[in-house]
Amino acid sequence: MTQQRKLNNGIRIVMEEMPAYRSVSIGVWVRTGSMYENRTNNGMAHVIEHMMFKGTSRRTAADIANEMTAIGGNMDAFTCKDCTCYYAKTLDIYVEQALDILGDMLCNSLFDEKELKKELGVILEEIDMYEDSPEDLVHEHLQMAVWENHPLGYLISGEKDVVSGFNREKLLDFFNQFYVGENIVISVAGHFEENDMLTWLDRYFGDMPKGRRSDPGISPDFKKVIWKRNKDIEQNHLCLAFDCCTALSDERYVMTVANNLLGGNMNSRLFMKIRDELGLTYAIYSYGSSYEQAGLFQIYAAMQPSQTGQVMEAIFEEISRLVHNGVSEKEWSIAIQQIQAELILGYESSYNRMSGLGKSLLIRDGIVSLEEDLQRIRQVTTEDVRQFFEKYLQRDKCGVAIVGNTHFND
Repeated sequence: MTQQRKLNNGIRIVMEEMPAYRSVSIGVWVRTGSMYENRTNNGMAHVIEHMMFKGTSRRTAADIANEMTAIGGNMDAFTCKDCTCYYAKTLDIYVEQALDILGDMLCNSLFDEKELKKELGVILEEIDMYEDSPEDLVHEHLQMAVWENHPLGYLISGEKDVVSGFNREKLLDFFNQFYVGENIVISVAGHFEENDMLTWLDRYFGDMPKGRRSDPGISPDFKKVIWKRNKDIEQNHLCLAFDCCTALSDERYVMTVANNLLGGNMNSRLFMKIRDELGLTYAIYSYGSSYEQAGLFQIYAAMQPSQTGQVMEAIFEEISRLVHNGVSEKEWSIAIQQIQAELILGYESSYNRMSGLGKSLLIRDGIVSLEEDLQRIRQVTTEDVRQFFEKYLQRDKCGVAIVGNTHFND
């Protein structure tokens, strides 16, 4: 059973006890990421995430790593557009030690200027690494282009010329704004005692300031664009983007089914037609990117430059078939069964439960049970899916990005 509580400083707690497990997964979710930044501090949330592991008033960076390793646990973090998460997974007998380490990082990080200078060098190398990955480039720069001049389009890592100018004072200003109680959710899933857990959470996180919840701001305008980056590589990397539903919309359930049918797995329309039957590409898939203010439905493919035009035409032909002919009952049934199986299997992981609970409470201000998710998926009809494609996947409203040989004849 899922329980929700709140610390005196406003931090919201969501817990799910899983008595049959011996592990516990803990996540500290903060409403901060690139969509809460501006042109002068883009990349700050990502830099702070890195600096959390670089030493506190009680522990050095080596102490943090060694203590977590000593209890057989795993600790890491990630930054997204709409949140930053610090998480740990360990055995139930070591859960208080893991909470002590996480709490120390969140409450007592030093943001030492010398360590910051060194870490900025690492992060600038990371940004260069993305530039060397055409698949990352085509996804990220298409979002930048269709959401032009809006924080949702910003790179999570930030631009090098901005990030290189960060200092300790700027980090602390950003940290003090976002790392506050009302802006944080802590989720816990696995084997633990509720009373002990609440005692520890208050002990290690109760001194954080109350603060206030971040405002996601206005919604971006979707721009139909064609963005190209010429690179001397063997394949072209293509990404298409369509304006779509938000993370708060009930249409997200329809999008889940639509994505499964179109390009979400190995028996999807795009994979079976364009990869297996036509042999035009090795990699092709679709996915949704949904946030509070806006969402995208995206399709990615990699192919020989000379086949780029053919692949684009084949993608839109398959979308057209779905709009005009709909989905068969058999195809729909397989998709529903597959999605339900993935949800149920995911539920059996303490990390997945922690992640789902934390992100849902942080973004949607509520928890959706597995049973409700399954029911909502089963309620999606073949006509819902057909109308989804007709409404959102319109060729004349599509954003396009290509990385590779952009001089092909299209």
